[in-house]
Amino acid sequence: MAMASLTRRKASQHLSRCFLSLTSSRGFAAVAGSEDNDVVVIGGGPGGYVAAIKAAQLGLKTTCIEKRGTLGGTCLNVGCIPSKALLHSSHMYHEAKHSFASHGVKFPSVEVDLPAMMGQKDKAVANLTKGIEGLFKKNKVNYVKGYGKFVSPSEVSVDTIEGVNTVVKGKNIIVATGSDVKSLPGITIDEKRIVSSTGALALTEIPKKLVVIGAGYIGLEMGSVWGRLGSEVTVVEFAPDIVPTMDAEVRKQFQRALEKQKMKFMLKTKVVSVDTSENGVKLTLEPAAGGEQSTLEADVVLVSAGRTPFTAGLGLDKIGVETDKIGRIIVNERFATNVQGVYAIGDVIPGPMLAHKAEEDGVACVEYIAGKEGHVDYDLVPGVVYTHPEVAYVGKTEEQVKAIGVDYRVGKFPFLANSRAKAIDDAEGVVKIIAEKETDKILGVHIMAPNAGELIHEAVLALQYGASSEDIARTCHAHPTMSEALKEAAMATYDKPIHI
Repeated sequence: MAMASLTRRKASQHLSRCFLSLTSSRGFAAVAGSEDNDVVVIGGGPGGYVAAIKAAQLGLKTTCIEKRGTLGGTCLNVGCIPSKALLHSSHMYHEAKHSFASHGVKFPSVEVDLPAMMGQKDKAVANLTKGIEGLFKKNKVNYVKGYGKFVSPSEVSVDTIEGVNTVVKGKNIIVATGSDVKSLPGITIDEKRIVSSTGALALTEIPKKLVVIGAGYIGLEMGSVWGRLGSEVTVVEFAPDIVPTMDAEVRKQFQRALEKQKMKFMLKTKVVSVDTSENGVKLTLEPAAGGEQSTLEADVVLVSAGRTPFTAGLGLDKIGVETDKIGRIIVNERFATNVQGVYAIGDVIPGPMLAHKAEEDGVACVEYIAGKEGHVDYDLVPGVVYTHPEVAYVGKTEEQVKAIGVDYRVGKFPFLANSRAKAIDDAEGVVKIIAEKETDKILGVHIMAPNAGELIHEAVLALQYGASSEDIARTCHAHPTMSEALKEAAMATYDKPIHI
């Protein structure tokens, strides 16, 4: 019976494939991706390429359209990956210059070879983009290089980078076009002296004075890169605090750590204008609340005031897709727009503008399309600032817990009391855990430490499964490791720590 059932199933699958082949080859030129698809993804960034691969793995005929000509989107090409390459390289230089001698490693001098540093960054990017293309081939995802725009809810017109036009048809179309740099009124980015994060990743010389407009993730990371290499860095922020999503107590410690690295902050400060001349850049500033103006000079200004959804030229209005007042595409819990067959994921919809969030969106979206169940909990998407020390967090801040009126306990443990951190002479930081008082359920975890971005995932998993602080405290952690600080903070939350 089992063999007969298998034979019938294979026959049915063969007939289905024949039917799809007949219905998907009518009336289109022999251009890659021009036949009918089960799924078409517009955008090849972290959300888009992951969605395309997952759709193909689920047996759906899939085409991905990407205007850049290289896969990976902003994150891989001019964002997450190149910035982390430069953060690592600049940290190695800084350590060699300032810390190696205390570890008994001495040499006459150390200098920056900026072209070599940029070359290493570019090599990493090139290898990873080629790797994604290899994954497309492995999973049989059609790849069309060009700018796509809607002709109808099931058709996308693509102006390819080869200079021809083709129409890609799909039963389901996913918009995954990501985000772009948010501009500021009166400031023109030329990517030379007034740069976005893209330009900041490609400077040909180390600026003597760098001014960063915006104290969020990107501004602080790029400020760290150039500060380590010798720039005098000043961060100008309109808000009263850096990284507003961060727990206030951890944020204050973090700012102090950056200030010890000679990064200067001008908070509650508005940029009125930015003027360029042959000699550099002059910023006119005033207090955010209004008041007397001042000036600040720089060689390079980095505009890092956030990002905005990129939907320009997609033709969303033509097919009637609804957006909100700041341009984000409105979707339901299944990532579907108000237009049947059209979906959206990643930075173009509400939620954290993070590459890993977009990836989770992509997987869940195509699972829904395939008739399965998908799920992304935006409350449990971790955030990481990749400075040194790093700051990583998941769940609620202490301020958020207070605002909802929940009785809670806080447990903290400093890395100064962690044996591994002391052994490697890198002990600046803290773990902070917030748990509900009555149930001990963990509500939020905040870590400032070297490699906090790696340490946070134990906490993400704990929150995902509704763990208590005692659950972490009673889990054996290897010694000596940095992760023991999380265990000790958990012990401090529900009872008492051992090593402090």
